[in-house]
Amino acid sequence: QVQLVESGGGLVQPGGSLRVSCAASGSIFSINDMGWYRQAPGKEREPVAVITSGASTNYAESVKGRFTISRDNAENTVYLQMNSLKPEDTAVYYCYARFYGRSGLYWGQGTQVTVSS
Repeated sequence: QVQLVESGGGLVQPGGSLRVSCAASGSIFSINDMGWYRQAPGKEREPVAVITSGASTNYAESVKGRFTISRDNAENTVYLQMNSLKPEDTAVYYCYARFYGRSGLYWGQGTQVTVSS
């Protein structure tokens, strides 16, 4: 059984910064890529960033240059550093992980990020 637990969400002013974290625990064998999706009110869940087991990264165009994804393999943790936040970044942020030898995505419970003055 794998558990993914996000933390670090909250309220931040426009232009501010926030870092969210996601730690995996349980029956972890080998983590492939990890990443983040987000879902804003009235919108579809969309991919934000992904980082592979080799630490290559990819970002949604809307966050490129502002967000940075990283991972600590020893701690089975993925981070999303969010800078220059905009109100349109307001969403529930969900982390996910893929595992070698397993199908599909494994999801965290989500953490709320609200950008408002």
